[in-house]
Amino acid sequence: MRFVDKLLEAGSRNKSLLCVGLDPDPALMPKVSLLEFNRAIVDATADLVCAYKPNLAFYEALGIGGLELLQRTVEHIPDYIPIIGDGKRGDIGNTAKAYAKALFVTFGFDAATVSPYLGFDSVEPFIDYRDKGVFILCRTSNPGAVDFQSLVNSRGMPLYEAVARKTREWNVNGNIGLVVGATYTKELKEIRQLCPEMPFLIPGIGAQGGDLASTVKYGVDAQGGNAIIAVSRQILYNSQGKDFAQAARHSAQELRDNINKLVSQIIR
Repeated sequence: MRFVDKLLEAGSRNKSLLCVGLDPDPALMPKVSLLEFNRAIVDATADLVCAYKPNLAFYEALGIGGLELLQRTVEHIPDYIPIIGDGKRGDIGNTAKAYAKALFVTFGFDAATVSPYLGFDSVEPFIDYRDKGVFILCRTSNPGAVDFQSLVNSRGMPLYEAVARKTREWNVNGNIGLVVGATYTKELKEIRQLCPEMPFLIPGIGAQGGDLASTVKYGVDAQGGNAIIAVSRQILYNSQGKDFAQAARHSAQELRDNINKLVSQIIR
């Protein structure tokens, strides 16, 4: 199944635009194994999400055991829910081929995050997997995004806009999406206008301070979809006690329902 179809099916089944980031941080977790933690979070939220997004850094930091943890976590997620491998990969063509194979074949992710900084040949190996989603970093949610992404070319176009326009040219397989942070709502609105039909992966709600109402207003498409609102810490770490999974579920359900209310107000 193509990523976009799988995303639509999961979102429709669970009535959700919420993506839970599976980013296990031992310093914030209750005293359980990392695998037990991930499995409990998935079990508690699988009927509330449109996708899961493990950030590879949290697993790679643990060495070989972390990669095994990642694989076993992926295996535990229900088949109908798409999984986005958040590795922000970007390298020259031959290396990019190996990265794409690692994410899409070895680990079996349905989509991946990719940096466009090296240009088309660094992105093409990912795009060539036509059934997989490729989320290009466009306007990231971190404060340092302004260092480069706000730079303006001789025609007065900021870099994030140039990235959005270029990805439209690259999207011949219809499998490209954009990463646009909730912390930059002006840019989110602009990029949605430029790319009305692309799926957006939108981090930055919760711990990073992004506004949910503005994110929904400017991030969804004309039908109230094609937005994947990714939240990690706000959901994962509401409790360090035995009730951590129930606390995560409560937070996820509240957030999903709030998103749906905001969407319903837009598309009336």
